[in-house]
Amino acid sequence: MKRLLIIAHAPSANTQKMLQAIINGASHPEIENVEVFSLAPLETHPEDINSADAIIVGTTENLGYMAGLTKDLFDRCYYPCLDKNEGLPFTFYVRAGHDGTGTQRAIESITTGLRWRLVQAPLICKGDFQTEFLDQCEELGLSMAASLEAGII
Repeated sequence: MKRLLIIAHAPSANTQKMLQAIINGASHPEIENVEVFSLAPLETHPEDINSADAIIVGTTENLGYMAGLTKDLFDRCYYPCLDKNEGLPFTFYVRAGHDGTGTQRAIESITTGLRWRLVQAPLICKGDFQTEFLDQCEELGLSMAASLEAGII
């Protein structure tokens, strides 16, 4: 059984819906050999990351950067994870009120240092909330879980 860890900062009703869509996609009934775990950034410890076979990170864009709790996650876990999960497949999604580029750049910079492997283009949900974000999130979760189960990632 492979482990897909979803670490998401979901402070609002809409971001909680997005997280649930990610979980729903990753937990699709046809995917049988992937355990899906979801944790908030403050609940996540280095052991959780080091025991995962793949990760999806979700965050809001705050002041053109990732959420403070997401940054705290990376601050706490960076060195305990460094050199322990090189090549870890991951992707991320951003609920961006603006364009999400600062958040995307920051996450890519940190995960490059960790030597994680971005296996799917990040999902940047920009502007006013749209219900299509939920379909995109579900697709992202399904794609990651199916790829993990198939051994593609």
